[in-house]
Amino acid sequence: MSAFADIKAKWAKSSPFQVLPHIDWAEQKPTYQDAQPALINDALARAKSRPSGNWFPFAASDTIRHKPVGASVGGVELVAWRGAGGELRVGPASCPHLGADLSTGTVDCGTLICPWHGLRLSGERREFGWKPLPAFDDGVLAWVRLDRVGGEQPTDRPIIPVRPAEPTLHAVTSLVGVCEPDDVIANRLDPWHGAWFHPYSFTRLEVLSAPTAGEVPEAEDRFLVAVTFRIGRLGVPVVAEFIAPGPRTIVMRIIDGEGAGSVVETHATPVGPGPDGRPRTAVIEAVVAHSDRRRFGYGKKVAPLITPFMRHAATKLWRDDLAYAERRYAVRSQLNRR
Repeated sequence: MSAFADIKAKWAKSSPFQVLPHIDWAEQKPTYQDAQPALINDALARAKSRPSGNWFPFAASDTIRHKPVGASVGGVELVAWRGAGGELRVGPASCPHLGADLSTGTVDCGTLICPWHGLRLSGERREFGWKPLPAFDDGVLAWVRLDRVGGEQPTDRPIIPVRPAEPTLHAVTSLVGVCEPDDVIANRLDPWHGAWFHPYSFTRLEVLSAPTAGEVPEAEDRFLVAVTFRIGRLGVPVVAEFIAPGPRTIVMRIIDGEGAGSVVETHATPVGPGPDGRPRTAVIEAVVAHSDRRRFGYGKKVAPLITPFMRHAATKLWRDDLAYAERRYAVRSQLNRR
């Protein structure tokens, strides 16, 4: 074996990357015959039938620190902050005194202070007619329970997908589109568009199995996909599953290949109507990466340098996928008006 061939063989064993051959985008195998609308719509209907406990993720945990943070979920304006012990506090953003926006206030020793007249709220109980909302921090995402918005049987805590064991790196991306949560979930229930619509990120994508239309047992309700994640001329081949554990959540989990166990949680949180009266939906995506490679644990030490690249990649992908979701909503709206 030549020295070059020996180096190449060692590199192949130690690196997850493969050099990708040039593939002409137009020469890919068409996937429209497999991406049957009835199959996707039925998968969406099954997802919507599963419980959420009325919980909605609304922000990355690490964005709620020393200052109050504002958010809107289902048309409800919220304020979130940290208590004296670092616990998550969430409640209506409107001050019970004269309606000031509490997200513009100040936090002092875990107490939220209204900027207009100094009214103080601990966030622990009903005060001045203001009542805190059930909140949960899972270490990656911040959640709030809104029973009037969810309309389901409430649960004590959100239904959080299984995440990989340590060591992990995580990054959260959030974008807002003119669409409904159904449109975001339907996008993820269509894995066939990946290599066509996102050739900069995916190649050699093949849907190995998909649930049929109609009723499907939950244990079998998954899409199994072989795909190569693309980084320029390099690629990382994996096998991943897509499942919908709740009405507004899609989970992609790598089950074979580099990073096995890593998950991408895509949550579609309704924001409320915009100024034009059309619905807005926040895509809140958490990438929780894991690897069994020995040096992966060192990545946590340089996480502030790595996670911006993770968010950038997710943002680029979701700018395109929101265009997909927005178009789906626009077409459906036009059909409903006829």
